[in-house]
Amino acid sequence: MPEVTLGQLSAFVLVARLGSVTGAARALGVSEPAVSQALAALRQHHGDKLIVRTADGMKLTPAGGRLLPIASQMVALGADADAAVREASGRAERLHVAVTSTLAEFVANPLLETFAARSGLPVDASAGLARTAEMPVLVGNRLADAALGPAFESGLDSTPVFRCTLVAVAAPQARYRGNPASWPWLVGPSGADPDSDTAKVLQRLGVADDAIQVFPNQTAAWSAAAGGHGVSIAIEHLAAPQLRRRELAVVPTAATPATLCWHVTTLPRDRQSAAAASLRHFLATPAAMQVMRSPGAGVPPSRFRPPVYVTIWS
Repeated sequence: MPEVTLGQLSAFVLVARLGSVTGAARALGVSEPAVSQALAALRQHHGDKLIVRTADGMKLTPAGGRLLPIASQMVALGADADAAVREASGRAERLHVAVTSTLAEFVANPLLETFAARSGLPVDASAGLARTAEMPVLVGNRLADAALGPAFESGLDSTPVFRCTLVAVAAPQARYRGNPASWPWLVGPSGADPDSDTAKVLQRLGVADDAIQVFPNQTAAWSAAAGGHGVSIAIEHLAAPQLRRRELAVVPTAATPATLCWHVTTLPRDRQSAAAASLRHFLATPAAMQVMRSPGAGVPPSRFRPPVYVTIWS
């Protein structure tokens, strides 16, 4: 009988923690059939369904409930083993950071490049796009070393690192008045994340799903808004170049402007990796603040090339 692999255990843990094969596949950066095949192999090995779909969502069998904490520990030990071998062989320590879609598009790459250049450690740093609900699961199960975005509890260590403002924006010549729930809203991928700050603003304004158009990246949503096609949501300082050029203008609403805070989340300090601890220290420095404040140095949208999102959890 084939041996159980860490990939199979990771798939099982994520399906159990996130409650769906779709969520696990997105977090792992693989296809849904790949997750289903990993689960099937694990079920065959143990002779039990482990986790089943019910009307209320995914539910662990008694055997699956026994396996889950053990599988979580084994996945974490796998990460520890990889780190130990890398250290012993003199290779760079891996640093996997889960980030929100907005941070992935604008901030993650320049921030991690600056961190790698200034840390003084041999670090192989990479970022992966994750939804809000996936972040604490990835960090808690050692599938990511850190998360950059909202704050989390559940035994994790979240520290505020940067305060910013969320605003609604539209073309300066547009005149949006009345109930914002009736306006056309143009948002980036964060609009499809029900726990994101963007989604929460839309919920507070009572915007229906059919009034929301989700674009593949935030820059595309801003360009459509600048063309007069609707209202978008932006982190104000990230949209500052478009605001200065009068391509966009701030539109006040009952839910915006809203003050937000980006947090770095890791395991508790006695369990976090050396690279995660170094990242925490770096994010409190003036160099990190400068990158988060002005990551793109005002690259015009016409020249902007959104990054290819390559998740790193597999």
